[in-house]
Amino acid sequence: MTGGCGFVGSHLVDALVAAGDTVTILDDLSTGKAENVKTPLDTARARFVHGSVLDTSLVDRLVDEADAVYHLAAAVGVSHIVRDPIRSALTNVQGTENVLAAAFRRRVPTLLTSSSEVYGKSTAAPFREDGERVLGPTWIHRWSYSTAKAMDEHLAFAYADEGLPVVVVRYFNAYGPRLDERGYGSVVARFIGQAFAGEPITVHGRGSQTRCFTYVDDTVRGTVLALNTPEARGKAFNIGADTEISIADLAVLVKDVAGSSSEIRNVTYESYYGKGFEDTPRRVPDTRRAREVLGFTAETPLREGLRSTVEWCRANYVRKDVAAG
Repeated sequence: MTGGCGFVGSHLVDALVAAGDTVTILDDLSTGKAENVKTPLDTARARFVHGSVLDTSLVDRLVDEADAVYHLAAAVGVSHIVRDPIRSALTNVQGTENVLAAAFRRRVPTLLTSSSEVYGKSTAAPFREDGERVLGPTWIHRWSYSTAKAMDEHLAFAYADEGLPVVVVRYFNAYGPRLDERGYGSVVARFIGQAFAGEPITVHGRGSQTRCFTYVDDTVRGTVLALNTPEARGKAFNIGADTEISIADLAVLVKDVAGSSSEIRNVTYESYYGKGFEDTPRRVPDTRRAREVLGFTAETPLREGLRSTVEWCRANYVRKDVAAG
């Protein structure tokens, strides 16, 4: 598995080890944390290799030892992409090519994790896997992540045409325990961190933009189903909840669940992302294909999932000594 020390990756490691699988984790720890996989590493069923998916010889050697590949390694988070677009694009495209090429040589079943970002700013919600993509201009770095993940998918499906058993999953705003308090790729992490610190909970724009948030246990379950369902190969699947909430309402909900007295403050996109940033007004998955082919439906209600997330964050965030209330 690549990216196994990250947020979703570490939960996937837990699930695979619990199911009796043996997992090799390749991660460069650029955003992941070794402590996320401490428990499985204490068993004989997981090992950690510190390295990059850009190291072709290392990727080749590890894939040669594998009977299945979960590829999660990526530069993640819109703010991270905007700050370092060159390295992000190289990691997300060249790293994926390295993994897919190695898997193709041995025809190893492979799962590629993609993102709801591939739909760009399409207004055709709910987003179907075969729907149109709508993107902004190429000089707006915000769209480079969407383009890179789409290129990953193009590579995967090209290899599928040549015989690689590969499946693509598109995640929709996964959240849960082990979210990074720095907020990589997660508005939930940022809101909880601000609530705990007693800082303003900052909502970009008017907060009318809507998203669907998927508890990580559901995300992992859908991921495992996708790799282990033969009918899924050569296809893409939305893995997400379909309950829509505005970011303004999410801020209120996080504040309530965290028991915080923080004010909720609207800020401009420019103050956080820089000039020229574009956001998408709605992002809602069409979940029919995942339901019909994989038998997957997200099950965890948002308030329940946030409660579990807040409890973990309260015990583990660096700012846990700051009273929230």
